[in-house]
Amino acid sequence: MQRTVRIANETDIEVIFDIRTSVTENHLSRDQLTQMGITPEAIRQAMSRAPCLWIAEADGTPVGFSMVDLKEGCVFAAFVRAEFEGHGFGRRLMEKAEACLFRQHPTIWLETAGASRASGFYRKLGWQAVENLEQGDVRFEKQRP
Repeated sequence: MQRTVRIANETDIEVIFDIRTSVTENHLSRDQLTQMGITPEAIRQAMSRAPCLWIAEADGTPVGFSMVDLKEGCVFAAFVRAEFEGHGFGRRLMEKAEACLFRQHPTIWLETAGASRASGFYRKLGWQAVENLEQGDVRFEKQRP
């Protein structure tokens, strides 16, 4: 299997939503994403301001993505289709996101459910839990190497 990670473009927006709504852990529907202000237009606008979103592909098929908020210095999203978990896609997506954020911020952050598998994944990548948040979420931070 050929594994690649590339910068996303506008033609990827629909597949980004397909991947995001395909996950079982931290699942959100299209309607829930829209209620949160996460719409195709919002993604398009973010992408037009700066490269902030990457697509992981297996043999040319999109299987995951990561997205950062450059202004806030945070990893906004990182998702991989369930059938492609454990193949290194998440790690490679996080490498792209972290490198991008560290160019502008000495400390970067993300939030996820403390009881999630993602929480353990981020810990393995060197992220440190710094604050317990409402509804079981945890804020993680990582320092520039």
